[in-house]
Amino acid sequence: MKYSGIGGQAVIEGIMMRNRDRYAVAVRKPDGTIAVDVQTSIPFAERYKIAGLPFIRGSFSFVESMIIGMKTLMYSASFYEEDEEPGPLEGWLMKVFGDRFDKVVMTGALVIAFVMALVIFLWLPLFLSGLLKRFIVSETVQALLEGLLRVAIFILYIRIVSRTEDIRRTFMYHGAEHKCINCIEHGLPLEVDNVAVSSKEHKRCGTSFIIIVMMISILFFMVIRVHHPLLRLLSRLILMPVIAGVSYEFLRLAGRSDNPVINLLSRPGLMMQKLTTYEPDDSMIEVAIRAVEAVFDWQTYEKETFPEGPDETGKVLLTKAAERHAGEVLS
Repeated sequence: MKYSGIGGQAVIEGIMMRNRDRYAVAVRKPDGTIAVDVQTSIPFAERYKIAGLPFIRGSFSFVESMIIGMKTLMYSASFYEEDEEPGPLEGWLMKVFGDRFDKVVMTGALVIAFVMALVIFLWLPLFLSGLLKRFIVSETVQALLEGLLRVAIFILYIRIVSRTEDIRRTFMYHGAEHKCINCIEHGLPLEVDNVAVSSKEHKRCGTSFIIIVMMISILFFMVIRVHHPLLRLLSRLILMPVIAGVSYEFLRLAGRSDNPVINLLSRPGLMMQKLTTYEPDDSMIEVAIRAVEAVFDWQTYEKETFPEGPDETGKVLLTKAAERHAGEVLS
């Protein structure tokens, strides 16, 4: 597998793909057609030198991804908004903020999402592990228990939200996003059959990032011990950028390396992706391909990166793709 530099995100009935300073959102509209919107966004690392420094760039990259992610989500949602009068609160906000209404809503949504994430995945595991403090004397075991509770809560959360039809379809688009990137990075032409047989798991996924953060936080908090409950919570908040920075560097390395040790350490994140990526249908793959082609010249990339054709994994996938295509023709 060869690093391509492209990444993405599933949105409502569509996919966002990003390559350097450009990103594209492809959305399957209610009438069945595909809308594609291409935007330019200069990365923080190119705007500010500090944002490109190792172990610091992770936090900037996370914030940047959140901002672009919310913008693309709002764009995709605009095709599925019901044609109805705004409620009293929405109407008042539109009068107060005028043209800034969308930005205010996006900022508010980001703040609410961030606070909820802190409560569910930071405070709750800390609180639950604290309830067992009288039974567990070892602070090392307490820190381990807190980390395991955090992972368990995350898995439970994913299980619950995935029961809704909209989230299930979003996870299917998430799978299509990964399949496109894997298809390209193994040297296959970006065609529906080739994408369909590619893997729906990828080492650079945001799900892997979250799991890596949780694993590294366990190691950090087993060493850094604070006794007072409020100070313990404060220490978790203060160390978040540090943990995110270390996690980002590992994820960045994993996405560029096929080292056996790195691959082994990446397994937990890949296993977790089985919960957040589902097999897409061909119509979803078509949307993903449109998003990729809007910002990435995969043909030039493959000529330069795979002059002798697909790698070993790609050759196996080509055989599977040919069998899949033959089966569709016969049916």
